[in-house]
Amino acid sequence: MPLDQSHRFTVAPMMDWTDRHCRVFHRLLTRRARLYTEMVTTGAVIHGDRARLLGFDASEHPVALQLGGSNPADLATAAKIGEDFGYDEINLNVGCPSDRVKEGRFGACLMAEPDLVADGVAAMKRAVRIPVTVKCRIGIDDQDPEAALDRLARAVVAAGADMLIVHARKAWLNGLSPKENRDIPPLDYDRVYRLKAAMPDVPIVINGGIGTIEEAKRHLEHVDGVMLGRAAYQDPWRLLAVDRDIFGEASPHDDMIAALEAMMPYIAEQLARGTRLHAITRHFVGAFHGIPGARAFRRHLSVHGVKPDAGVDVLRDALALVRAPATASAAA
Repeated sequence: MPLDQSHRFTVAPMMDWTDRHCRVFHRLLTRRARLYTEMVTTGAVIHGDRARLLGFDASEHPVALQLGGSNPADLATAAKIGEDFGYDEINLNVGCPSDRVKEGRFGACLMAEPDLVADGVAAMKRAVRIPVTVKCRIGIDDQDPEAALDRLARAVVAAGADMLIVHARKAWLNGLSPKENRDIPPLDYDRVYRLKAAMPDVPIVINGGIGTIEEAKRHLEHVDGVMLGRAAYQDPWRLLAVDRDIFGEASPHDDMIAALEAMMPYIAEQLARGTRLHAITRHFVGAFHGIPGARAFRRHLSVHGVKPDAGVDVLRDALALVRAPATASAAA
């Protein structure tokens, strides 16, 4: 099943960051980008609290569920559960380099087992009607990226994968920490471009080290889509340009203040359900990076947003510090 054009710009799945509150926030900045959940293991999906792990707001569409796992039967079961929850895509994680992932036989270590990954993709394709995609690295450890990426890509596409998302770095499972694996292995964008040239009919999305919308537009000259990770989370204001610059459409809001004001009804609803304000506002830290009043905004949220009885008025007061930069400067 082909994906819609939302795959031209996507926000990466990021553990502890892209939870449901973050995704609602990002959706207010871009109507068109495809959003991804944090990785959820098949065991958690099958045996855990599904409403807590998989629940999401209807405004998030198009939104994809990223799964971690390697057992084809479990992947099929978890994918069907995700489809029944309403997700638009199931994505298999073959790129995360953490020790916990390696011990659980999922994530980047699966780059060494392309046939097993293909079996998992085939099982999920049989179980669901929505697209099934794979996110991987260009290789791991001493693998030759030319051979390793080609073998994995061809195996999963033959199994029915609808799209490949390639983080243009190796993952060194022996010798580097997960944090180091996000920066130290050199980026090789050309390797991803060559994969696209070799598989012109397969949607290929590039990921890794992309920091601006201008960079994203340059990559789109070679591949079908771009995935931003840390730049989208740490500087969310960048997302306000996505609909205009990538999709040729108007942005949903003129500026960050308007977007955060539009977030308030959702926040009020979540607070009424027992959610703590800080669980939501923690995603706003980079909202006004480089703008007068940004420091006072962050400080107000960090001091007052963590209080047990913190309400929407805390965010409203923090926004006032950005609206009045002279006051904000004095407060900082």
